[in-house]
Amino acid sequence: MKLEYITSASNTKIRKLLELQGSSKVRRADGLIVVEGLREIKRALVSGFVLRSLFFSEEIMSLDRLESEIEIPVGCGCFSISGELYEKVAYRGSTEGVIAEFYYKENKLDSLPVSENPFYVVVESVEKPGNLGAILRTCDGAGCVDGVIICDSLTDIYNPNVIRSSVGTVFTVPVIAAATDKTIAFLKERKVKIFTAQLQDSQVYYDCDFVGATAIVFGTEATGLSDKWRYAADSHILIPMNGIADSLNVSVSAAILVYEVLRQRR
Repeated sequence: MKLEYITSASNTKIRKLLELQGSSKVRRADGLIVVEGLREIKRALVSGFVLRSLFFSEEIMSLDRLESEIEIPVGCGCFSISGELYEKVAYRGSTEGVIAEFYYKENKLDSLPVSENPFYVVVESVEKPGNLGAILRTCDGAGCVDGVIICDSLTDIYNPNVIRSSVGTVFTVPVIAAATDKTIAFLKERKVKIFTAQLQDSQVYYDCDFVGATAIVFGTEATGLSDKWRYAADSHILIPMNGIADSLNVSVSAAILVYEVLRQRR
């Protein structure tokens, strides 16, 4: 393995790394994403993402440990940077001294796993990366979700905050970005029952049957679901709110309902 040393923040590779971290447009244009942290990098590799470059600080992560933890493919660029430079490029401070560039991978609706009784989580117009990451972590933890569909997303699936808050499960759960109309058509064609999480004309979630082919759709906390989903729904469901607040954070709502699906299917 050829190892190069970088000492300056003005190095073109470092500048490109920072651009990729900060801009979804640059990530899409260059076909690259940035993954920070050993755990997250390993999860991306296991899920079939192709490694392009590694940047690491030997003050934090030794080369011997890096090579023992990660199978570095032939042709992957490996760059040693100082601890001071790593602090400048790292998105968060608690990682193990390693950042990677992977080639962008975009999945389509038709690539979602086919099962007898699929369960999909649909999130419309999610704008907070932390919420999306938390939902993905829940879906991975429950182990019963066949895919997460992000409709008309206002945040990039590979935003560094999504990767961080999902602890790398953005790579282990099938995640699709798709338009609302196409997603509704996809679910209807496959006879998947659509449940929308909303307050109006709704049934309490634990009285619903989620054993068959199911999709649960979540809207934003600010505006809720669009009319397209309200009209497409086969059933409206709610989580009881017995205090002064009328709703939960969307990631908390998703956790409650995903684990209810898991409970019923067991």
